[in-house]
Amino acid sequence: MKALLEKKGFICDMDGVIYHGNKLLDGVKEFVDWLTVNEKRYLFLTNSSERSPRELSQKLERLGLCVSEDHFYTSAMATASFLQSQKPNGSAFVIGEAGLINAIYGAGFSMNDVDPDYVVVGETSSYSYNKIEKAVRLVLKGAKLIGTNPDLTGPTEKGIAPATKALIAPIELATGKQAYFVGKPNPLMMRHGIKHLGVSREDAAIIGDRMDTDIIAGIESEIDTVLVLSGVSSRETVEMFPYGPDYIFNGVGDIVR
Repeated sequence: MKALLEKKGFICDMDGVIYHGNKLLDGVKEFVDWLTVNEKRYLFLTNSSERSPRELSQKLERLGLCVSEDHFYTSAMATASFLQSQKPNGSAFVIGEAGLINAIYGAGFSMNDVDPDYVVVGETSSYSYNKIEKAVRLVLKGAKLIGTNPDLTGPTEKGIAPATKALIAPIELATGKQAYFVGKPNPLMMRHGIKHLGVSREDAAIIGDRMDTDIIAGIESEIDTVLVLSGVSSRETVEMFPYGPDYIFNGVGDIVR
């Protein structure tokens, strides 16, 4: 515990760690207050692509937390950065929410539903058969298939909901093409996170609720790992994987209590 508390920087997931939907989880305010009082560097690194950093900051403010925009980095931002590096000034057909669309616009891309360079899929509540059908046609015509993250499900205040990998699966099955996923545990996402955090990997820890994204991302990036059981994982879940976290807590509040 002493080694963990002495870390200079923390990369923290959001869904299932900080909140479920619009419900702030127990102990989160105490944890964020501890980060601030102890002058720790911290970054909310989320696989969710729906919201921009400004929207995430405003959401936390509504939940009672004051966190500035520079403390957020999303899979939408990582995806936009990846696309820009691969094909500057390219075009994309996007199935996703405003956070993803705005990030892709910000990277110099244009929207294109005729002959795009990429079909990009993120979490969305406006998923439809028509969009799947169009995406399938475009991928078969040569567009490359990109997913913002490989999460199959995500926690909400109502329970578990399908996430990007589940939404993109029909397109993969219908085209025979495999998507490339940018978000955690992709090392690209973690490198962006460490760079934004501004500390060495030895001085950082990653906190998440998923063994298959957060914890493996930390292990492969040689960052200490903290699993919280406030999201999709349980102690039984941990035993299903051939690797394990460095620490396990019921929630982030237990780290500083």
